This record gives sequence, structure tokens and C-alpha cells, in this order.
Amino acid sequence: MRSHLREKKQLLGGVLCTACAVVWGSGFVVMKEGLNLLPPSLLLATRFLGAFAVLCPVFAGRLRRMTAATLRHGLLVGVVLAAAYLAQTYGLDATTPGKNAFLTAIYCVLVPFVAWLLTGRRPSGRNLGAGLLCALGIGLISLQGSFRIGAGDALSLLCGLLFAFQVALLGLFNSEDDPILMTILQMGTAGGICLAVGLATEPLPSSFPAGGVPLLLYLVLAATVLTNVMQNIGQGLISSSVAALLLSLESVFGTLFSVLFYGERLSARVLAGFAAVLAAVLVSQLPSRGAAKE
Repeated sequence: MRSHLREKKQLLGGVLCTACAVVWGSGFVVMKEGLNLLPPSLLLATRFLGAFAVLCPVFAGRLRRMTAATLRHGLLVGVVLAAAYLAQTYGLDATTPGKNAFLTAIYCVLVPFVAWLLTGRRPSGRNLGAGLLCALGIGLISLQGSFRIGAGDALSLLCGLLFAFQVALLGLFNSEDDPILMTILQMGTAGGICLAVGLATEPLPSSFPAGGVPLLLYLVLAATVLTNVMQNIGQGLISSSVAALLLSLESVFGTLFSVLFYGERLSARVLAGFAAVLAAVLVSQLPSRGAAKE
């Protein structure tokens, strides 16, 4: 009976993490369309502050129990999150959703190296191999005929690095902080920073089409609030390595939606690069032989 219940929980966790990856993958195309409605920073501010406004009343009881340490940690991770999404969104404005999705996915490979920088814990040989494979894929996807990387691809890579710092920092803080409170603080901090950047550097739209409201609601409610809830619940039911592997499928779904709905066409070289990056992500996330279940 207990074994059956555990299997059902693991199945639910896998379904939630996969569903999260699907919704995140669709978000690349939706964000690309959203850039036709609002400038990048203001679009992100709308997304994050909308999520913040939804989450605060739902978890008001937890907010009253917030500690000073959680507040500091949440603000720090929120700053990193804002920088990551700004890089991703400005990069998306200059490249395709599929390339943006795969180049962002390098965070899965980079996390062990960022954790090494923060904690001194040395990456494994498997991590090093995944890093080299990922570098090969990045070159195939991004390098142009003159052997330079376009601005959109470079910003997407920067986003992947910043996401790696966000994940590594959350790994440091998760043992002592409420993940729901950390999510709320990240949303509020990132939204406030993006709003300030947008008001300082971007023109306010003179009008907003009513047809754009469903798109913004999808970004706020589905791609931000729902996915964070699914991720928090799903990761608590399965091992972290399996969760990371399923969540990394975001890049695959992002490319699929880009091809289906954005009309992106993929060359043989770019497809080979996607395959190399995906292989690197898989290699970096699969558990070591004989490793104990987390």
C-alpha cells in the first residue's frame, strides 16, 4: 500500500514537472508576440507584478511569518532573476523563440560550475563532459559565417548564466527559507526592477489592443503563477535530478511551439546544435552510477 502511494506521488510529480516544461516552452512564443504589444521591460514588469498581486493574497498568512533572512535572500535572488529575464527578453527580441529557448537551457549545465564558485564543491567529470558538449552545441546554433555570435544569441547565453546563479542560490537558501515566500519575493523584486528599467528607458505605449489582454493573462496566470506552483509541488514529490531533467524539456517544447506557431525554420546545423545542447543537459542531469536516490 505504501509503495503504491509512493509510486502515485512520483507519477504526479513527473506529470507536474513535465506540464511545467510544456507551459514554459509555450511562453517563448507568447513572449515573442507580447513584444509587439509592450516594450521588453514593461512586458516583464506586467508579468511579474501581476503574479505578485495574485500570490500575495493567496499566501497572506505565510507573508506574516517572513523572517529577515528570507527577505534578504528573496531580494537577492529576485535581482538575479530580473537580470536573467531582461537578458532573455531583449535577446528574444533579436533572435527566434527556438534558439532563445535552447541557449537559455544551458543553465542546467552551468549550475554545477556556479555552485563550485559559490561553495567550493568541484564539478564531476560528467559535468565537464556536458560542458564541452554544450559548448559545441552553442557554436553550431549561434556562430555566424564570420564566427561571431549575434546580439540576441549572446543575450540568451547571458540569461542562461544568470539562471544558473539563480538556481545555485536557491539551492543554498532552500534549506532555511519557505519556497513560496521566496517565489513571492522574487516576483515582487523582479517586477519592481523591470518596471523601473522600463519607465527609465522605454516609451510608454500610446494604446493597448484589447486582443492583447488574453496574452498577458496567459503570461501571468499560466506561465508564471501556475508554473511556479506546479514546480514547487512537483519537485517535492520526485528526486531533484529527475525534476531538473523534466524541467529542462522546456527548451524542446519551446522549439516545437516556435516551429508550429512562429514559423521558425531550422537548418541541419542548428538542429545538430539543438541535439548537442539537449544531450549535454541530459548528461549533466542524469544521476551518477550507483548514486543513492535523493
